[in-house]
Amino acid sequence: MSVATWSPTKSGQRYADVPEERKRELFEEVKSDPRYPDFLYGCYECGICVSACPSARFYDFSPRVIAQALAREDVERFYEILMEDIWNCAQCFSCVRCPRGNNPGGLVTLMREVAVRHGLERAQQALQGYSRVIYKIMLKGNQVSPDMLQPDFFPDWGPWVREFSRNMTAWRKAIPVDTLRNVTDAAWRTDDKTLRELYTIWFETGNMEVIREVDEGLYELLVEIMEEELEAVE
Repeated sequence: MSVATWSPTKSGQRYADVPEERKRELFEEVKSDPRYPDFLYGCYECGICVSACPSARFYDFSPRVIAQALAREDVERFYEILMEDIWNCAQCFSCVRCPRGNNPGGLVTLMREVAVRHGLERAQQALQGYSRVIYKIMLKGNQVSPDMLQPDFFPDWGPWVREFSRNMTAWRKAIPVDTLRNVTDAAWRTDDKTLRELYTIWFETGNMEVIREVDEGLYELLVEIMEEELEAVE
């Protein structure tokens, strides 16, 4: 297995048309996050994070390269990672076994947040398939229906998903009726008052503006439904 490593000769070749100031601006936004100092202490280049990383087995992806580029403040390499690599991370945080205490998965989290806030094209492409999930979470309170809890759908869940499948009747009662194909009573649902409170929080915290950067069509749909619900109690 080949392991990707940081190379100064590769930096700045693919995004030469993007102004240096823009790359620096995005880097500084990541670096200014209060979590940043807890995620990066400096890289020994030991490769333990890479050997533990499942994504490194299947993609040209290396948590070590991420730590190295940010530690060196290489904004050219940082921008390449921001545009090409961060969506290959499984966010499993196996990389936190770093002997130096680095958290490449945490750094990826910060970079993803910046990519979404700025509506970068790669972020929009990566999150396009999640629009339906976001819609269901924000309007119904849950992202899956019990019929989805099958071993073939979630092979990485191992024996857990088989246990869910064997207890499908209980799950049908536990997951809100709005997400089911077959109508049945639900043991848990998000009540209207709670949903209206959540809608208010999402508007006030700017969460809806973030969604607009990623998927304007989804944003308009959510706003229409949420505003109608909020106006009904005024």
